[in-house]
Amino acid sequence: MIDDKLRNEFLENGVVLLKQLVERRWISELQKGVEYNFKHPSKYKCVYEELDGEEVFYDDYCNWKRINEYRSFIFNSDISQIAASLMNSKKVNLFHEHVLVKEKGSRKRTPWHQDQGYYCVNGKDNVSFWIPLDKINKDSSMEFIKGSHKWNRTFLPTKFKGYDYEHRDKEFEKIPDIENNRDKYEIISYECDVGDAIAFNYATIHSAYGNNSKNSRRAFSLRLTGDDARYIKRKGEMSPPFPEVILKNDDILDCDTFPVLISS
Repeated sequence: MIDDKLRNEFLENGVVLLKQLVERRWISELQKGVEYNFKHPSKYKCVYEELDGEEVFYDDYCNWKRINEYRSFIFNSDISQIAASLMNSKKVNLFHEHVLVKEKGSRKRTPWHQDQGYYCVNGKDNVSFWIPLDKINKDSSMEFIKGSHKWNRTFLPTKFKGYDYEHRDKEFEKIPDIENNRDKYEIISYECDVGDAIAFNYATIHSAYGNNSKNSRRAFSLRLTGDDARYIKRKGEMSPPFPEVILKNDDILDCDTFPVLISS
């Protein structure tokens, strides 16, 4: 399913659109899982925007152990094999899943950010699958800076709501003002049909529009790691926090929280 062209595009650009990657039966499962998720949210649910007293931009993560539909997709679909092929990895671990919903009327833009600075993972072998559960027009989709995963820079995480992260040490630098200097960057975006997925590296800088469509914009994100992934406890706040994990710096991720999906 992943040919050399798609793999090279992912490795070179840090992002690739994978058309009709996810079978309809799995889309239906994930839709059911998302419905259950937000009827029974975890302690990590966060609301970023409200309109007329209604939640219009919110998310939740790290629910795969309690939501059967998420767990079934992660362990029974071919998504881990696809990840291995994209990353050129022999080993694939689950990192976590993350569901983001922007309802009709949401205008809040997801700020430009890089995921790796939030995460307790070092290494270049990783992939996030952003799987829309509704048709997504370009003006309601994600945007990416082509090749930014190769900058070899780790940016200070950006808060989606509230106060900013404070500088923690020399590990991080402040992300550039991309939105006001868009012409300086090669920014790419994709229209997505249901069944499509966008795959991108944790270090690829990205953002997302508000929801300019006439329907909800539900997206199931799955984060996986590859051969060179190692644990790191970053200074200050991490997201997700994973308080139960007792790994040490440079340990492989293998544990109950980050199970091995493929090893060859």
